[in-house]
Amino acid sequence: MDDEESMRHMLSLLLKKEGYDPQTAENGKVALEKIERENFDFILSDIRMPEMDGLEFLRKAKVKNPDLTVVVMSAFGNVDTAIEAMKRGAYDYISKPFKPDEVILTLRKAEERERLQKENVRLKGEIKKEYQFSNIVAKSPHMMEIFNTIRKIADYKTTCLLLGDSGTGKELIARAIHYNSSRADKPFITVNCGAIPENLLESELFGHMKGSFTGAIRTKKGLFEEADQGTLFLDEIGELPLLLQVKLLRALQEEEIRRVGDVSPIKVNVRIVAATVKDLAKEVEQGTFREDLFYRLNVLPIFLPSLRERKEDIPLLVDYFVEKYNKKLAVKVKNIGPEVMNVFMEYDWPGNVRELENTIERAMVLTTGDRIQAENLPASVRTSQGASTGMTRFSSDDLSIKKATRMIEENLILRALQTSHGNRTKAAKLLEISHRALLYKIKQFRLEDKLRQLDREVGHR
Repeated sequence: MDDEESMRHMLSLLLKKEGYDPQTAENGKVALEKIERENFDFILSDIRMPEMDGLEFLRKAKVKNPDLTVVVMSAFGNVDTAIEAMKRGAYDYISKPFKPDEVILTLRKAEERERLQKENVRLKGEIKKEYQFSNIVAKSPHMMEIFNTIRKIADYKTTCLLLGDSGTGKELIARAIHYNSSRADKPFITVNCGAIPENLLESELFGHMKGSFTGAIRTKKGLFEEADQGTLFLDEIGELPLLLQVKLLRALQEEEIRRVGDVSPIKVNVRIVAATVKDLAKEVEQGTFREDLFYRLNVLPIFLPSLRERKEDIPLLVDYFVEKYNKKLAVKVKNIGPEVMNVFMEYDWPGNVRELENTIERAMVLTTGDRIQAENLPASVRTSQGASTGMTRFSSDDLSIKKATRMIEENLILRALQTSHGNRTKAAKLLEISHRALLYKIKQFRLEDKLRQLDREVGHR
């Protein structure tokens, strides 16, 4: 856009030669009419023009499209005006007279900036998508309840405490809380309190001033400052030393921290999500965890069930991990053999979802076909008690009559069907229930996969 026809003609030829598809306008008014009708990647605009100058055009164009990339052109004596244009949102300016290469170089830089911005938006979208509930694989009632809780609490700054065995997905839930909240575009910082030496942990959390201790050659921000306006995930909070528990409590209560060696506090706005495998109430009784910090953290406790407590999620998790590692390992495993699913459903998974994922990855590396077979599984999983018989085994520490009754019924149904060689009518008579009641219980206990396997075994005899 320039009021000089010769300049418009010269730039048009130059840009066409470089592969661009330029359009021209003699002033800002004409240019505004064009951007209302079409989308443009970049705009080259002179500053001084009749009817509407470059600054006025820039103001009105940015109202219509704040993301518009405008490069202003200015004579040597008008550099201050060009700088003013940049303050108002112009991407760059070119001084007149200019060399053709200057124009092309400026546009190439603008292209690269646009590419990086789009890539950044895409990556943020991918991160947010990854931690949406649709990608936390579960259908069990307990997990659905956790998802509902996250929806309710995500936008509140209240501290959350995630409890559960190792491998149950506490960090994944912490990320879900963050990425489903209004802080989603702010930092999510994670630290394992048990993985950092005690003498370094204070500096890691709160930062330090230059010269505050040997080796402190520069001032360093701590993780609280890094997470400002976002979320700080304190994993293994039960490993935090008592001295740091006091300082953490102060940081949570006062919403400010103090770097090592500093005398002035620094205000921070951080949402805390903590996690532990320990029973913090017992740790309080034993004097290894401060009671006041425990109550400060335990405002919104979320207990993550072990995988053996939500076995209905195993088929979903298996499909998810097979798809994930097909992409990661560049293999083409379609699914798992029926006997493998039986093993998975009977195994107790002491390492929880993490162990299941590692087992599937290992099996996909070892398999030579397009299906995971039992021989591809670790011996500890493959030979677990109860897996070979298809019978559900009891947990010695589970005293629930309701669960035990269900296990007994499942086992009796499977034994009756094995005895009757898969004949449902005969099995119902052995169980002394109606055929309709048997079909209902098969559906209720989700025994279809086991029965399909039994039918195949009968067919081979």
